[in-house]
Amino acid sequence: MKARYDILIVGGGMVGATLACALGNSPLSVGLIEHDFAVPFEPDQPYDLRVSALSAASRNILQTLGVWDGISSRRLCPYRRMKVWEADEVRAATEFTSDEIGCSELGHIVENRVVQLALLERVRSFANIDLICPARTEHIEYAPGSSLVRLADGREVLGRLLVAADGGQSRVRQAAGIGVTQWDYDQHALVASVQIGYEQQDITWQQFTPTGPLAFLPLGGNHASLVWYGKPDTLKALMALDDAAFLQQVELNFPASLGQIDKVFARGSFPLRRQHAQRYVGEGVALVGDAAHMIHPLAGQGVNIGLLDAAALAEVIVQAQASGEPFGAAQVLARYEKARRQHNLMMMQLMDSFYRVFSNSNLPLKLLRNLGLGLAERLAPAKRKVIRMAMGLEGDLPALARGEAIIRE
Repeated sequence: MKARYDILIVGGGMVGATLACALGNSPLSVGLIEHDFAVPFEPDQPYDLRVSALSAASRNILQTLGVWDGISSRRLCPYRRMKVWEADEVRAATEFTSDEIGCSELGHIVENRVVQLALLERVRSFANIDLICPARTEHIEYAPGSSLVRLADGREVLGRLLVAADGGQSRVRQAAGIGVTQWDYDQHALVASVQIGYEQQDITWQQFTPTGPLAFLPLGGNHASLVWYGKPDTLKALMALDDAAFLQQVELNFPASLGQIDKVFARGSFPLRRQHAQRYVGEGVALVGDAAHMIHPLAGQGVNIGLLDAAALAEVIVQAQASGEPFGAAQVLARYEKARRQHNLMMMQLMDSFYRVFSNSNLPLKLLRNLGLGLAERLAPAKRKVIRMAMGLEGDLPALARGEAIIRE
């Protein structure tokens, strides 16, 4: 027998699991397919390499869905200040603070696994959601209104609306025949989880250099995450060093404000790519998160715009179901695409601009960069606008991002 669902979500990462939670307690049956359970959390575990800077809008979404307590009861790190500056031009630095807009923090640095664990914990509390995990997707047959997913263990599941939350190489997107436009940046990112020689910081910062930014993200206690953007060959060489030699390179290349680094727990690197689906929806199919768009991680907005996708799609589905409309119809799903595509494209283009303007040593551009950073520090209204944009509090937001429930329990 084939299990049948109104909504079948392929991918139970942060974005897919958020969408499932947003549909919890609705009259719709939801299947959530995830390949593996996340490793259980233990307080004394080393910090994961994969962390995200969750915006205020993302916190609103997760809090409204009843997920935030599961995150904060594990571990997270709030940050209240964000500083950016040009290498060797500290005078042109711009510092953004939560006090400038009357908020307690700008955002939180959280391990991706912690977010996923809290989400899947919440998923299990909804009677209308089946968590199909562990489950390996073997084959997908897209058909409007009745798509089939065959799992590696032989099970088959059907969905009236098939949702791609399965990442940048989305098999759902490919099965639905939706193309992408993409290009690789000539840049990789190296992430290192480290122990620092001082108390936990409330600041995240980026120093721009001609080869790419150097970034610091605070974690709990005396831990932090470092991000080093650079040419692929440079980062490959850094990855090949032992920890002592790597720390020497960190000391030589990172600014003095980094301070003492006592230990490296783990390192990893990955290529950077921009990718955008040619459309987000079709008859009986919708894309969210990395399946729809991949963005330069410079400002840490990737997961945040993915959570906004999930919130917007859930709102469209819930409203359509309540009014008797076919929630999987292309003309209904087009409302979701209209709400998200232009916003995501704007964010992608903004990150492209930062990448091109800041990742070079052209003297005229360097002067303009310093001028821009200096002006940003002095123009209070502009600074407040930028802060609110970074926190995801500007524009036409989904209800969940405003802290408003879309389903009453």
